[in-house]
Amino acid sequence: MHFHVQLSSEKDRARVFNLSHEELLARVIEPWLAGRTFELAEYEWVPGESELKILEGPHLDNPDLVLGQGWSNAERKSENVTRRVLAEAPAPKLPDAFVVASEMPEATVAEMLADRDAAPVAWSQAKDRIDGRDPEIAAVILVVKRPEPEARS
Repeated sequence: MHFHVQLSSEKDRARVFNLSHEELLARVIEPWLAGRTFELAEYEWVPGESELKILEGPHLDNPDLVLGQGWSNAERKSENVTRRVLAEAPAPKLPDAFVVASEMPEATVAEMLADRDAAPVAWSQAKDRIDGRDPEIAAVILVVKRPEPEARS
């Protein structure tokens, strides 16, 4: 069986056909559940601002897809499995770390910490918590200074 996906928002609509389960998870479900903006069919999709419909059915060949009849054929030959697929999907994988490049790293850190309960810690203490995979740590954020642009001759 294959998956056929329709994404729509106020201004755009896209349909993708014949995805494998693995492709569906990687390209659509994982970013959708994580709430991340993602690209599909040359559009960017924001989960909170879009609607998702997933059909499961047979592979659609070129004659099934021509003349704009692809989605009609998919709906006729497939089952809407959107709720089931979302419910059965594994929890989204969150990244372990983020790297933020900034002209002024100190100001970027101050902005991120504004109105937060933050306290400085020694690197050795932070490293022990990171290496030990402390369950209270959701992510590590590294703020690095952007390299100076090279001078052109």
